[in-house]
Formats: sequence, C-alpha cells, structure tokens
Amino acid sequence: MDQVAVEFAGEGAGAGDLSWGQQDIWQAMVRQRSWLPNGAWGPLAAGTTVEDVAEQLRYMMSRFPSARTRLRFDADGRPTQVVAASGEITLEIVEAGGDDPAAVAEAVRLRLQDTAFDFAEDWPIRMAAVRSGGALTHLVVVMCHLVADGFGTGVLLEDLATRVTTPIPAMQPLDQAAWQASASGQRQNTLALRHWDGILRGMPPRRFPDTVDKPEPRHWRGEFTSFALGPALRSVTEQTGVAPAPALLAVFAVALARVTGINPVVLRPMVNNRFRPGLDRVVCMLAQYGLCQLDVAGVSFAEVLDRARRGAMTTYKHAYYHPVELDDLVRRVVAERGDELELPCYFNDRRAADPGKGDDEPVDLREAAARSTFLWTTRQDVPFEPLIVHIDDIPDAVRAIIFMDTHVVSPADGEALLRGMEAVAVEAALDPGAPTGV
Repeated sequence: MDQVAVEFAGEGAGAGDLSWGQQDIWQAMVRQRSWLPNGAWGPLAAGTTVEDVAEQLRYMMSRFPSARTRLRFDADGRPTQVVAASGEITLEIVEAGGDDPAAVAEAVRLRLQDTAFDFAEDWPIRMAAVRSGGALTHLVVVMCHLVADGFGTGVLLEDLATRVTTPIPAMQPLDQAAWQASASGQRQNTLALRHWDGILRGMPPRRFPDTVDKPEPRHWRGEFTSFALGPALRSVTEQTGVAPAPALLAVFAVALARVTGINPVVLRPMVNNRFRPGLDRVVCMLAQYGLCQLDVAGVSFAEVLDRARRGAMTTYKHAYYHPVELDDLVRRVVAERGDELELPCYFNDRRAADPGKGDDEPVDLREAAARSTFLWTTRQDVPFEPLIVHIDDIPDAVRAIIFMDTHVVSPADGEALLRGMEAVAVEAALDPGAPTGV
C-alpha cells in the first residue's frame, strides 16, 4: 500500500458550538458507540491517474468546511467544532495483486469503516484507490456522518462531478450555530419544543408490547426487499393526491399499530430541513428526527392518508430544535407523568422526493408481494437505536432496512412490521376507502 500526501486549503475556518444537526448526530454516535461512517466504492474510468484521484480528494477537502471539521472537547466531554483553514490528508493506493479488484475495494471499505476514529485528530473523510496491473480500477470513500446527511452527500457528489468553483453557501455549520443562538433561532426552538411537549404529555407511555425471548446478541439488522411497495404507493398517491412521503408515513403508522396493538401511533420521522432559507445546498449534517402522532384506528385508509398529509407539515415545521434541550424536556415530562416514556420508533424515508410513475405496465400487486424477501443480516452486541427503519429506492424494488434492539421489539414483530407495511400499501392501493383494521 502506498500513501500519498494531499494538501488542501479552503474557506470558512473557525471554531464554535456544534449546530443542532451536528449535536443530534453526535448524540446518536455516543448512544451507538460508533462514528457512523458512510462508505461506498465504485469503478474508476480507464486511464484515471493517482493525480486525478488526489485532486478529487483535494477538491472535497478544500470546498466543504464540514470535511475540514474536527471536534474539541472540554473537561466535561462537551464537544465544539474546529474548522481548519488548511491541512494535509493521506490518500491510500492499495495493490490488488492477483485478487479481484472489486473484492479488494469492498475489503478496503470495511477496513476504513472499522478502523477506530479520533474525532479530535482525524479528518472525517477517508479515501483509497485500488490498483491492479498498474492501473487504478476502483475508488473507495468513507465519510463520518458529521460531514453530511443524505441530502448533503448528494450536493457533495454533484459539486464533485462538475468541480464547481462558485462561492459556498453562507449558512455553513458555524453560521447555523450562530443563528440558532440568536433571538430568531431561540424562537424556532421554543416553538419546536412546545410541539414536542404537547405530544409527549398525551401520548401512550408504551410503544411496544413486552418481549418474551431475549436473544443474544441483542441488536439485529434486517433487510426487506419489496416488489409491491413501490407500485402500491404510486397507486395510492395517484388515487388520493397525497404526496409520496406522507403516504408512506401513513402506511408505516398503520403497520406499526397492527403489530404493536398501540394507538395512537407516535413516530419520529427524519426531516431533511432543507426547505429552510439558505440551507438547500449546504454540505452538512442538517436532518433531524421530528415527532408525529397519528390516530389510525376505526377509520379508512383514505382518512389516515389525509391525517398524515396534515400531520407531516406540522412535524416538518417543528423538526429543527436544540437536541440537548429536547432531552431536558423529555426528562421533565417523564418526571411529571411518572411514566417511563418510550420514544424509540425512528423512521427515515430516503427515497427520491418524486419516485415517478414507474413502469407503464400494470402490476399485479399480490403477485409482486409474493416475490418479496426478508433477511436478517447482522446480530451484534454494539447497540443500534431501539427501533429505526430506513426506506431506500433500489432498481425495480423498495428496500426497508430495520435496526432494532430485540429486547424491545421481538424479531418476529420486526419482520412483521416490514412485511405489514407492504401489506397495508397493497390494501390501500386496492381500496383506499377500506378500513385500516386497527
């Protein structure tokens, strides 16, 4: 393995408090004991040189302040951010030898993700290129989640592809933190916490029934690949006019109520927050989980869809808040109610904003559902959140990924939740006026 030193310099240097989005993901890192790396690899164009790859890395480090951000900790362990004006980072060149270069790239990705991360000393991007037969064949990139959320990563990739040189947006994380501390930011936080307070005080204290078996390792990851969920949701949105995101939120809420027997359903949907002024093109961690309560019992699918449409707007408006102050609020409400409130149900719809109409050919939804598959992929002692579900577009299907604590949600209920989401979507597509069955 060769190591190439890459120098960089960029705008936006400084130090200060973490933004709300950064604080939120930092808390998740502490809970999960992970730097939450996002890694990927892909083929390089023929003729790509080491200098070409080094220039890609230099561009990312120079253009995006979040790529030059490290953390500083006070005596109590409280982090602040430090954005460097310049520095040097290492690019790895890994020789494949006689091995399959793609397999080597995957092994490099896993190694870069699994290697311990020092928040105070390491740069939050790791990059390597695989070389086979004297030619570079694959590029591997791993980023700490503090660099960007999913939407920010999309902006990063777009800028990298065209190497834009326009000024970076003004509202970088240090600027965000300054606004959040201002009178305007505090008003936003107050309104958001008031919304949370109202739901926390009225919601059912339990979110899930007690589990009987307590498997070890207790933290599981599973994948459900659905061939019916996508076309069913498209049918639902076409028939009702409800947008794709709240339609999926409604479907998930009904499925969750069926599995747990608990209503109203309280969910924490991920909100990208990029509809806020000046934030749509910032490469940073901006998304936060909101709080949404939906009553799905004794009504039709159409009514739940409408409630989700209206509730989603309120949820999005109040998903921009100070995470530490939210924690303080939860503790106060728990103390006043005398209940151990459970707030473990995170829901992250990562699909394209407009999934489109799909294939013009009609789809037999029940036949498509029969082809769907579920697989448990990981069992580990290192904790995930108690329950979080990610939804992704993949070719010809939708994939739901579940991370869960099996001492909170049983494996059977976890699988039933994802399969039930597909079943609800199919039922709603066939007859939006039918009752939810909750």
